[in-house]
Formats: sequence, C-alpha cells, structure tokens
Amino acid sequence: MTDDTSSLAARFLTITENEDGQRLDNYLLTKLKGAPRTLIYRIVRTGEVRVNKGRIKPEYRLQIGDIVRVPPLRLSEVAEPATPSPQLSQSLTDRILYQEHGIIAMNKPTGLAVHGGSGVAYGLIEALRAIYPTKEFLELVHRLDRDTSGLILVADKRSILRHLHEQLRDGKMHKVYVALLAGNLKGANHKVTAPLDKTNLASGERVVRVSRDGKAAETHFKVIERFENCTLVEAKPLTGRTHQIRVHAQFLGHPILGDDKYCPNEKNKEAKDKYGLNRLFLHARDLTFKLPNEEAPVKLHCPIAPELNQVLETLRKMNVRV
Repeated sequence: MTDDTSSLAARFLTITENEDGQRLDNYLLTKLKGAPRTLIYRIVRTGEVRVNKGRIKPEYRLQIGDIVRVPPLRLSEVAEPATPSPQLSQSLTDRILYQEHGIIAMNKPTGLAVHGGSGVAYGLIEALRAIYPTKEFLELVHRLDRDTSGLILVADKRSILRHLHEQLRDGKMHKVYVALLAGNLKGANHKVTAPLDKTNLASGERVVRVSRDGKAAETHFKVIERFENCTLVEAKPLTGRTHQIRVHAQFLGHPILGDDKYCPNEKNKEAKDKYGLNRLFLHARDLTFKLPNEEAPVKLHCPIAPELNQVLETLRKMNVRV
C-alpha cells in the first residue's frame, strides 16, 4: 500500500451471518486492522463509509445482506497491528482445552491481557486472530483480568456468541474460581452482595469500589483449605462485574494475596517472601454452559496454574494448616 490513494478502490463488503447484529464501528475496527477509533468515527461521519449506499451512524447494527463501503486508507493512517511472537502463538495453541461447536476454550496465562489497548500492543483475542487468520469471526465471550489465569471462552460464530451471552445475562453460565485470601476467613461459606462502582483515582488509575450507587453484584465464597495466615477458597460470581471477586474479597476483610490493587503491600510482600507467590492468586478453574439444542451441559475444568500449586505445596510443607 502506498500513500497515494488515487489508484486504490473502495471495498464493498456484504454482511454475512457471522457479522449480523454487529455495530458498524466494531465491524470497521476488525476490517481496518490497527485503525484508531478516532479514524473510524471520522470516515463514518464524513460519509466515506456507507451502508447500502447511504450515510449511517457508527452505532448502526448491521444486518445480513447489508453492503458496506469501506474506503481506501493511506498507510500513514493505519498502522500495522502488532503480532504475537511464534513462541507465544505456539504456547497459546497448546493452551486450548476445548474447540468444538464454534467455541474455543483457553487456559489463559497470567500477565496476558484479553485484548489490546491502554498501552497493551495486543492481547489474547488479537493473538488468536493472528493464529487463525482465515476465521472471519473471533470474539471474546467474557473477560478475565490480565493477572488472572484460567478458563476463558472465545466464539468463532456470532450465533454462538449471542447464545452464550444470553446465558451470561440469565445467570445460566456457571464459573468457579480458586483464590488464596489473606488471613483466616471464619466460617465455611460467605455470600457477598455488595454493589460495585468503577472510579478513577487522582493518578488516573481505575479501581472498583463498594458503593451504594453501584451495580448489583453477588459472589459466593466457600473455604477449601485453611492455613495459619491465609485461606484457600472457591469463589463463584453470580454476576460479572469488573474486579468483582477481588473487591468482594477485600470487602470481606480478606483480600486476595498477590493483588497489587486491592491487597496491602505488606501482605503481598510476606506472601512473596514466605510462600514464593509472585502473582495474583486467582484462577478460573471451572466453567459450565449449554450448547444450542443440547440438554447436557458442557463442563470444562482447568487445573490450577503450576506456579500457584507450588505456593500451596510450600504452605503444606510448612505445616501451617489450621
């Protein structure tokens, strides 16, 4: 591609079943790899993008058979998207736990964001699109925090994505996480229903707080194993708010160890020095959902990450269970 667009022609793309219902702006982001949102909105606003020969708003939801005019763009306007290294691509391929019926279930490693942006060149979804360049559709079904490991679902069919999103909205997709909490959590079971609200600190950092004006959230905690200064629990979120398990654990007075946002530094330092914990101890272990027209649910299990299992082995060898 050159900077001279006079010899380049606009593309006319027909919307398929996999693209039905997608917002125009999001569709253009997938077709114009690396284009910033500001550029997307500009070419829509100026009429360079048209749907069925007419001007359209960026929030318009595309329908099967729509014809979208995508204008030619100069190389200076669209940067080449970052791509994962061959090593990461192979590692992620090895981490696929389930790949059937339009669903890819991954064991996401800690430290990998689920999508690019905010200083992150690329995330899990961009890496998967690079691994599967012939797939027309690949979208996250849900999200995991960057430092959380474990099960995450990706859909390669829009119909499957809608089906799974419906289960999420109706509370019919069940998730179980494993977390190591600071301190001795009394009682075997806890239900936290504290509403959550996002806010920005003076530094610009985004955090989530318990707030009367926040969105409804519910998490169930069940004790698995007790140690002298920490407690291993199962956490079952019934809603899907940002940082929900982490903030609800903090609300209980027992934040997740290794959490640099919601757990005190001295507790994290102690866990690192004594138990070798170098990351957030939160792992998405189990997922249960249903496929269209199937009665039996799909039950996926992802064993706890090896580095977290090593921390537990260290705790057990210290004979500090109570």
